[in-house]
Amino acid sequence: MEADGALKGSDKRVAGFEKIGASFQMTVRDHVHRTMRNAILAGRFAAGQKINERSLAEQFGVSTTPIKEALRQLETEGLVEALPRRGVVIRFSSSWAEEMILARAALESMIAHLAAKRIGKEGKVELLATANLMRDATASGDADSLIALNETFHDHVHKSSQCSYLARLIERQQFYDASIRRVIHLDPTERQKALNEHVAIAEAIVSGDADKAERTMRDHVVRSGDTYLSIVFGKQEDI
Repeated sequence: MEADGALKGSDKRVAGFEKIGASFQMTVRDHVHRTMRNAILAGRFAAGQKINERSLAEQFGVSTTPIKEALRQLETEGLVEALPRRGVVIRFSSSWAEEMILARAALESMIAHLAAKRIGKEGKVELLATANLMRDATASGDADSLIALNETFHDHVHKSSQCSYLARLIERQQFYDASIRRVIHLDPTERQKALNEHVAIAEAIVSGDADKAERTMRDHVVRSGDTYLSIVFGKQEDI
């Protein structure tokens, strides 16, 4: 995909996007939004890069209307910004990602804290069962299953916490999670580290140790986020 001036020369990071077929079930705007969002979060655009709306429309095989709608949604999420006389530019950067990870760590750790206090018998069974499935997927190297189970695990923690206010806040972070997981779960070492951390989180919540649940969840989110920063941005420093 080409953005105005940004990909001329040696910058070849951004590849073209697939055209949308007639049988596609998702709305065109949602598809463009999701595809662009994942590409931005995977580091396929440079911070400050200008987006060429007409080029995007040609690559997706659509008019510029759903492109503009998707970009407006991305702007509300802080990933792009519309500038006077310059058009839409990428705002997502390593510093933005770092802040996002820290925000998620704060929210997830408090949710885990409350989950340890409020989880019921059924919730304990579900959480431990998911952790066991994660063991099997880790042993077999099934990255796709691990990504799905990771989401299920955190959903169980959220459900067990019985949070409403914090759950609404964490929704703003959810779209980042899938992208991060796709980036980091291809590494066998990372998969094993993540398994150990999820098991520790589950055990702390099930045992009712709220402080340990909070601490282990925060450490897990920060460490996995640091791995994401290293892969996508080449950032080696700890958060």
